[in-house]
Amino acid sequence: MTAVQRVVVTGAGGGIGAALARRFAADGAEVIVSDLDASAAQAVASDIGGLAVPADAANEDDTRRLIEVAWTELGGVDLFCSNAGVLTAGDENTPDEAWTRDWTVNVMSHVYVSRHLLPRWLDQGERKRLMITVSAAGLLSLLGSASYAVTKHAALAYAEWLRATYAHRGLIVQALCPQGVRTDMLTRGNTRGSASAALLADGALEPAEVAEVAAKALEGESFLILPHPEVTDYYKLRAADPDRWLGGMNKMQRAHEGNAR
Repeated sequence: MTAVQRVVVTGAGGGIGAALARRFAADGAEVIVSDLDASAAQAVASDIGGLAVPADAANEDDTRRLIEVAWTELGGVDLFCSNAGVLTAGDENTPDEAWTRDWTVNVMSHVYVSRHLLPRWLDQGERKRLMITVSAAGLLSLLGSASYAVTKHAALAYAEWLRATYAHRGLIVQALCPQGVRTDMLTRGNTRGSASAALLADGALEPAEVAEVAAKALEGESFLILPHPEVTDYYKLRAADPDRWLGGMNKMQRAHEGNAR
């Protein structure tokens, strides 16, 4: 793994974020553990010898403060893991306030990070890494949650834009896109009962397994980090034959609706 000495992870009070923080700390990095849940952030930080910084990733002022703390306490950041995310089950009738929340957390949080991080990073003579946790839903979709599917597509598009725009100025952007992961979002979250639930549960990885794949990805600069290799084939099929792929997705939805009756 490429040496990263100073790391910030958002949404690190549990799930993938906590696993990333633990993995990088085990490699000797200084890690800032940030989460909306202050006690959860402190628990992880205490376990790994890191620094807990409670913050709301969906709040730009909190994000600016988090980055300022990183420079004050660590002297800078080598890797920023913009990991926070939320999922709301629903369709076209999902309330506007839920759409707004999902958009702010799943998309604008990454915008806020880059808005306040890039002026400190670009053209500094050292290559820095921004790892954005997207989801395989950003490459494919997620039956049962319109807002998650849409906002994760947007998150991937923003990560692509950053990579295309700033790669020559020292910014390495990577998109972490796992499928099913055994976190609260999967085991007790809003994916349960959806047409995608069985697919996500089958072959679901532990957060530590996802973190291991992410750490190994730092050995190179590949944009997509895919802990579930089969996602590559799904993504290729979607691009090569979208009608066939959409037909397959709709078949899953019809089967789910039939079983629910």
